[in-house]
Amino acid sequence: MFGLRTPGPGAEAGGTRADGTDARRHNLFEAAAVHVAACAEDDQERGDEAAGWVSPEALSFGVSELACRAVIALARERDESPQTVARSLLGLPAG
Repeated sequence: MFGLRTPGPGAEAGGTRADGTDARRHNLFEAAAVHVAACAEDDQERGDEAAGWVSPEALSFGVSELACRAVIALARERDESPQTVARSLLGLPAG
């Protein structure tokens, strides 16, 4: 269901392909973290690369989990409810 994409043809021992790109397997949380950080830094190329590490479903799950954890952390830091923090981050009026 949330399978990892396997290294393609030409992968060599040690985790690199003949063309020098990384062929190791990435987990969905690593892919989500890199994808979201790249988006925040406006790095489309890095975000696209991370999106290719796992299935679209796995990336979606990882991004959702990262969002939940971030909202919880900010809510604790701000001493506010997760709903208040989430709405604030999205620029929505208080509910």
